[in-house]
Amino acid sequence: MNKMADGKTLRLIDVRARPGNPAQGLLITRNLVLRCALGKGGISAFKREGDGATPLGAMRLIRGWRRRDQDIRAFSPLPFRAIRHDDGWCDAPDDRNYNRPVRAPYRASHEKLWRQDGLYDICIVMDWNIRPRRRGCGSAIFFHLARRGYEPTEGCIALKRADMARLLPYLGTQTIIRVRR
Repeated sequence: MNKMADGKTLRLIDVRARPGNPAQGLLITRNLVLRCALGKGGISAFKREGDGATPLGAMRLIRGWRRRDQDIRAFSPLPFRAIRHDDGWCDAPDDRNYNRPVRAPYRASHEKLWRQDGLYDICIVMDWNIRPRRRGCGSAIFFHLARRGYEPTEGCIALKRADMARLLPYLGTQTIIRVRR
């Protein structure tokens, strides 16, 4: 990462599936290549709610959440906010708050952001299906921490904790993650 020490925010990060394993990927930026987890459905140009696929396309990083009770250095040009126990993200296509943050308990289906498995200790919202928002075209597409062994996500992109910590100082609202084939 020595060439990234210039302090400039990354503008573009490419993500591709690893050969022979469509649920794992390679995250590539400048002189750095990192292993990452992708959706269990691989990469899809036709993302649908619940298909487990990572959407094909370019997604800008918007903002992030972090667990303050964990030992995570979340310095980043991205705006971050502490996750609270009642933070959620609506994934019910027929709800008016579909693909939006909500407060739990919430009447419709939603993802809890405060998790015991540590996946969302750092959780960055990507602008997939945010504006315009299309019902049923996928929700809660985040850039977050990976499970041990890079087990597949439900459609997100995930890095191991050390790699995320390494990238955070270079991630801003101008950073675009481009998922390619």
